[in-house]
Amino acid sequence: MIKINKNIALIGMPAVGKSSVGSLLAEKLGLEFIDADDLIQAGEQQTLAKIIFDKGLSRFLEIEEKHISGFKPDHHVIATGGSAVYSPKAMEHLSKTCIILYLFIDFPGLLKRLSDLTSRGVAIRPGQTIQDLYYERTPLYESYCDIKIDCSSLTLEQVVEKAVTALI
Repeated sequence: MIKINKNIALIGMPAVGKSSVGSLLAEKLGLEFIDADDLIQAGEQQTLAKIIFDKGLSRFLEIEEKHISGFKPDHHVIATGGSAVYSPKAMEHLSKTCIILYLFIDFPGLLKRLSDLTSRGVAIRPGQTIQDLYYERTPLYESYCDIKIDCSSLTLEQVVEKAVTALI
């Protein structure tokens, strides 16, 4: 068994595979897995899409920050929501206890994977395109990550193997 002394947080665009990779990576490393989106939905007793619709994007981002900043991970792989990088407070909290892996995907690859933004609960401003969102978030992901993994042409298993190799 590979021994990792820190938590691992996964960041990246929606549909890049953070939850799927996170679950497999946690299993491979003998760590617990938590999806921050599930944490938020359980805490708020609403789906992400409903929170955004009912309370607005700004309030959703505050709620996300509260849940991520309040989570005290211990031996976890954490799949963050794609918008977690909008909160310096949340990212600082994660960077203190986690190795942050950025699961990168090129824009054409993202377009192939990403389905309906509204039902998925993607934090996107009215009138903003997915391309705008991609180019707005990419520098944030780059600035917060410890390790960047290009997932553009890899299977989930290959991404997990690249992550394990990068971590040891």
